[in-house]
Amino acid sequence: MPSLRRSALDSYAVLAFLFQEKGYEKALDLFEKAAQADQALLIAAPNWAEVRCMVERRAGAGRWIEARHKLLGLPIEVVPADQSLAELAGEIKAARKMSLADCFATALAKQKKADLYTGDPEFRSVEREIKVVRI
Repeated sequence: MPSLRRSALDSYAVLAFLFQEKGYEKALDLFEKAAQADQALLIAAPNWAEVRCMVERRAGAGRWIEARHKLLGLPIEVVPADQSLAELAGEIKAARKMSLADCFATALAKQKKADLYTGDPEFRSVEREIKVVRI
């Protein structure tokens, strides 16, 4: 089986995949590689919540039910926001002008030593701490 570096997802990557927006092909490729390697892609619970919120706002609650079913068929693991992850996200938030959800994505990548997949320019401020892969 091919190996894949441990990878974390920002909501940006998931939304690009769902709505076939800029970065869609890279996100699709990542999902395919993860499936071939039998390795889950990680997403922090607050980022999963952000995906739901954005899908419902853009396309309605019915579309979320479809999107959720599609996403749960992919190699994605929703990582709970426990005390350790929350404290690390809080530390990042205190030092940077980033949304709280982006701080959770950063904290997850840092905690799990994972590459973070996103297209959000807000992550430029943490590129020295984690590997940010632009989609």
